Amino acid sequence: MQDFDTLAIRAGIERSQFNEHSEAMYLTSSFVFDSAAQAAARFSGEEEGYVYARFTNPTVTAMQDRLAALEGAEACIATASGMAAILALVMALLKSGDHVVASQGLFGSTQQLFGNIFSKFGIETTFVPAADVAAYEAAIRPQTRLIFVETPSNPLTELVDIAAVAEVAHRHEVLLAVDNCFCTPALQRPLELGADVVIHSATKYLDGQGRVLGGAVVGNKVLMDEVFRFLRTAGPTLSPFNAWVILKGLETLRLRMEAQSASALALAEWLEGQPWVSRVYYPGLPSHPQHALALRQQRMGGAIVSFDVVGGREAAWRLIDATRLISITANLGDTKSTITHPASTTHGRISPEARAAMGVSEGLIRVAVGLESIDDLKTDLARGLG
Repeated sequence: MQDFDTLAIRAGIERSQFNEHSEAMYLTSSFVFDSAAQAAARFSGEEEGYVYARFTNPTVTAMQDRLAALEGAEACIATASGMAAILALVMALLKSGDHVVASQGLFGSTQQLFGNIFSKFGIETTFVPAADVAAYEAAIRPQTRLIFVETPSNPLTELVDIAAVAEVAHRHEVLLAVDNCFCTPALQRPLELGADVVIHSATKYLDGQGRVLGGAVVGNKVLMDEVFRFLRTAGPTLSPFNAWVILKGLETLRLRMEAQSASALALAEWLEGQPWVSRVYYPGLPSHPQHALALRQQRMGGAIVSFDVVGGREAAWRLIDATRLISITANLGDTKSTITHPASTTHGRISPEARAAMGVSEGLIRVAVGLESIDDLKTDLARGLG
């Protein structure tokens, strides 16, 4: 088996008759058949080949194959966004009357999807404390089909013990899906720890430069065939252009994740020494309550640093508005550092009571650390501290 860096550059390449060196971009909505009989065979699945870009495209296939290789998976289905990936997973594998156990502290839109939208279709979700393994087992019912977790969580970087929750899930014949957005396979490989499915918002670190939207569901071929059937009909499809951009982003994934994680750790250590910061959330810090778990299941702490400032929303907004270098945007995973106030942006549609239960305070700020000089990032944040 080839190393991660080799797979990130070489996996998924299938050259055309022109023998191009860089991966080709196939911007076409459909594909031509040699005969009516071949068209019928392709549509029925009797013959492998490309049919229609809603569900088959060579550029998308290349991106899927490369990400599957990096995660150590049999197959991958790419989608139009990270949220589309979660939608595809649930709609493909669950039905009305089924039950989901999910970790608290999920990304705001993910929590809305499980808590509000899926319930309209008869799929109920129970949220449990992310770090409490016993709570997952206690929440399982006869109708439970899926445990869905996000680790590290957004924005508080709370960790889920993937191996321990996987053991609980499989003992009850329940699937475990892990949102691996913050770590990517460069820092964490959930399938090796027992997860059945990995979810990605490829918009974030897989692209790595804030250019396009994308998502992915990764797992074994049997499960991914079910997801493919949903995507083929419903069409939450990744475009070939976006797939090509993400494919190129994967080439530098490990280099970026390691550099951004190192800077994030340095920034987190600096923030802990600031008098106007009451708490820093970063798995790479010894002060993080799950630091030992982070050392076991992650290669590094990741590039997300969140912290509470004294003074609540007023102080948080003042700090954010004082920055001149860091971009004020809710996206993350970019080479450019970004900053946001979760309580009024990514988690703004969640009730104040739910935010409080999750620990998303009015003074919380999230920084997604990019590739700028760490000294410049400290200087920029110091403008609004104090």
